[in-house]
Amino acid sequence: MQILDGNAVRAEILARLKPRIQNLRRPPGLAVILVGHDPASEIYVRGKIKACAELGIFSEKITPPESISTDELLAVVNKLNHRPDIDGILVQMPLPRQIDSRRILESVAPDKDADGFHPINVGHLVAGRPAPRACTPAGVIEMLKHYRVPMDGRRAVVVGRSDIVGKPMAMMLLHENATVTICHSRTWNLEEECHRADLLIAALGRPGFITGDFIAPGATVVDVGQSRIQDREAAERFGKLAEFDRKGFILVGDVHPVEVAQRASAYTPVPGGVGPLTIAMLMSNTVDLAENHQACSA
Repeated sequence: MQILDGNAVRAEILARLKPRIQNLRRPPGLAVILVGHDPASEIYVRGKIKACAELGIFSEKITPPESISTDELLAVVNKLNHRPDIDGILVQMPLPRQIDSRRILESVAPDKDADGFHPINVGHLVAGRPAPRACTPAGVIEMLKHYRVPMDGRRAVVVGRSDIVGKPMAMMLLHENATVTICHSRTWNLEEECHRADLLIAALGRPGFITGDFIAPGATVVDVGQSRIQDREAAERFGKLAEFDRKGFILVGDVHPVEVAQRASAYTPVPGGVGPLTIAMLMSNTVDLAENHQACSA
């Protein structure tokens, strides 16, 4: 059984970006807006800023107070939309409750949408036109290509229908000529639907929900989920007791780590599978946007 290592794919993606960055007249610019002090968001943003520094991408972190209003945050985004040194804008989610997240995300100029979430860019994805792509599903496609996992003509099941992963993942697989089924919490006989898949993508946010019974023998399983488990009994069920005793917590995905190893021909571990690719594809989107902006201003 093959383990699909996201760190190896990440290294390859970043290596391809370096000469493209060197050929630009100025470094690409990425602005990251982080509102408040959510610990997970702060970790994610640190990782994004670090990746920018490693590649030579200019990054700017903007940290408005947690009490900021929607209109005040819209003004921050609008200012970034008009800055010529900023090619990509990322609004770290989640935002505080008082903020209208949809209005904020849609206020980012489509040609600076580093996350690929703007409705115009989603429309370009559906139409198969070049545009920034949602980073996590784009990273999954890169991983499958890297390991030469067949997609053309294969039955792919995506479990999860979020705008961030599930829906764009299904559309990207369609563009690779897979036959795609989207499943979710209301799907009747979910286990049976998953068992038909040659390629199973789990992106529902429920730790260990996909057990061996869901997985057809020999299927490729991509685990997009990541949950922090701080219960020793649960860690034992996931076969990670030694790791729990060493660290006081474990990270698990949506797929049961022991049972997937017994059924799949290839799978992505958690951590170290899909996770490293999300930031790599954010860097790729930022470089694409910078190249487009500099081509237009030449």
